[in-house]
Amino acid sequence: MPCPVCTGAPGRRCPAVRAARPHLRSRRLPGGGWPGGAPSPHPPRPPGAPEPRVKGGGGARAPTNRLWAMEKARAQWGNPLQFVFACISYAVGLGNVWRFPYLCQMYGGGSFLVPYLIMLIVEGMPLLYLELAVGQRMRQGSIGAWRTISPYLGGVGVASVVVSFFLAIYYNIINAWGFWYFFNSFQDPLPWSVCPLNGNRTGYDEECEKASSTQYFWYRKTLNISPSIQESGTVQWEPALCLVLAWTMVYLCILRGPETTGKVAYITALVPYGVLIIYLVRGLTLHGATNGLLYMFTPKVEQLANPRAWINAATQIFFSLGLGFGSLIAFASYNEPSNNCQKHTIVVSLINSATSIFASVVTFSIYGFKATFNYEDCLNKVILLLTNSFDLEDGFLTASNLEQVKGYLASTYPSKYSEVFPLLENCSLESELDTAVQGTGLAFIVYTEAIKNMEVSQLWSVLYFFMLLLLGMGSMLGNTAAILTPLTDSQVISSHLPKEAISGLLCLVNCAIGLLFTMEAGSYWFDIFNDYAATLSLLLIVLVEAIAVCYVYGLRRFGAELEAMTGRALNWYWKVMWAFVSPLLIVSLFLFYLADYILSGTLQYQAWDATQGRLVTKDYPAYAVVVIGLLVASSTMCIPLVALGTYVMRRLKKGSSVPVA
Repeated sequence: MPCPVCTGAPGRRCPAVRAARPHLRSRRLPGGGWPGGAPSPHPPRPPGAPEPRVKGGGGARAPTNRLWAMEKARAQWGNPLQFVFACISYAVGLGNVWRFPYLCQMYGGGSFLVPYLIMLIVEGMPLLYLELAVGQRMRQGSIGAWRTISPYLGGVGVASVVVSFFLAIYYNIINAWGFWYFFNSFQDPLPWSVCPLNGNRTGYDEECEKASSTQYFWYRKTLNISPSIQESGTVQWEPALCLVLAWTMVYLCILRGPETTGKVAYITALVPYGVLIIYLVRGLTLHGATNGLLYMFTPKVEQLANPRAWINAATQIFFSLGLGFGSLIAFASYNEPSNNCQKHTIVVSLINSATSIFASVVTFSIYGFKATFNYEDCLNKVILLLTNSFDLEDGFLTASNLEQVKGYLASTYPSKYSEVFPLLENCSLESELDTAVQGTGLAFIVYTEAIKNMEVSQLWSVLYFFMLLLLGMGSMLGNTAAILTPLTDSQVISSHLPKEAISGLLCLVNCAIGLLFTMEAGSYWFDIFNDYAATLSLLLIVLVEAIAVCYVYGLRRFGAELEAMTGRALNWYWKVMWAFVSPLLIVSLFLFYLADYILSGTLQYQAWDATQGRLVTKDYPAYAVVVIGLLVASSTMCIPLVALGTYVMRRLKKGSSVPVA
């Protein structure tokens, strides 16, 4: 019978047999099972096939026919490269483009790389390897994998599916917004480059004048945002149609599981790098780009003593790699058992971090251009105002002598200067560079403001939003895989519905619920899901995962099975990180966020005030706070509830099996 590891006949040349031989000789279980109840790397014979014998194995039989059927039915990647690209496409997402540069800006520029790289070594790579190893070893989705480790741990997989479901609901609205901006990028001029005229066509729209043209297009034309979360409004048909398009694209990409996802991953993983390289070349040639790069790479060493810099570095690594969602377990479950997942762990984590740094270079070159443009525009307004107010000769006032002339005018014409002074803007390049924005504000306001001032702005806008769409779609493939794999693994569901129908129903349900985010108050609900649906839940999930592998299943046993499966021993670094360092770090992060939520008092959000043309802070209403609590509890409570339910069912089954005297 062919071996699934080496695709040859079971014998001395098979690495899985050589690594597993001590177990085969001394501890084989009845029926040919692997020690501890895990399946052997060799499949059982099909019905009617002669029973194979393993040389030197004491005539041990192959495992049961049920396992053979499961192994043969399991879909697999076309080649290991598809798996690597799928992981890269999933891990390298929007956070690399709009979250990491923000953290660099907030926590000391180049000095932020120190805690970031340390956290990569002690947290990111070990936990990534843990999830990939579990998926490849158990060859099931998150629910089945953790249930195999212990029947009481099925809730860990359920919690991962719930969190991934929440993420899929709101994450695809970003792709919908990306489609909306992508389609509008073909207009000349760009619709966010100028303010529209007011109703009488006698001037510009008042809200746009108080804000900016890019803010107006985002808050009014795209979101048509309401003044508060209490005013839900109606569904906006443009974002709604874009959301339907986004879910249609996702469905086409996941239609046949790894068969289609693996091919799409080549595009979603590679093309964004091409766009980033083009943007890097363009960014470095922009006026003022060096100001942004100097700002990024100039380290502020004092930030290394800031605990929040370390906390945010650990959090960025954790969420950037997509730990705890079950996506990585699902991807790895389609691997060949002999796949070198340790090597792939290092490759994926290093590429992910290198992409964050590379994207920051691109972002800060654009930042520098935008900041320099705004700074020089501010200076020109001041120069024009002073020239007209004091009848100065054109060209006399320049940026180099502005401060000197202002001092002269203030001392020579004090009364007139005092009248003009309130109208003078305070121009500062440093303050422009210090303006830190993340998330949708960076993607749809800051970047669009920079793009509108570039030559051939339509081209750069099309490229930018095409890149965002590919990054968003790549992450969505992982999110949906985390939900679909456990569903298709379930015999109850897969026996009644084909895979295409399951995928279609999932996309349909998510799209229907996602229409909530296309309402006038939709962006406020988006912020709730984005801030509260995953943070605490994922930390708890990954903590339980590490404890389960090391202390429930047994680190020594898991390491022996990995060695038997891949032919590579688990070294001390992985063992120390899994058993001690990473769990302690996760506990610290969990306590920090829990304390932060408690000490923050009343939960608040940023609402758009059209009369002022800016964001204002408001308190969440009571029902929104209840929804936040349900979002956190619905996933975290799965772990203890499933464990309790399993215990009760086992006790009842045990009690019913006791013979009556």
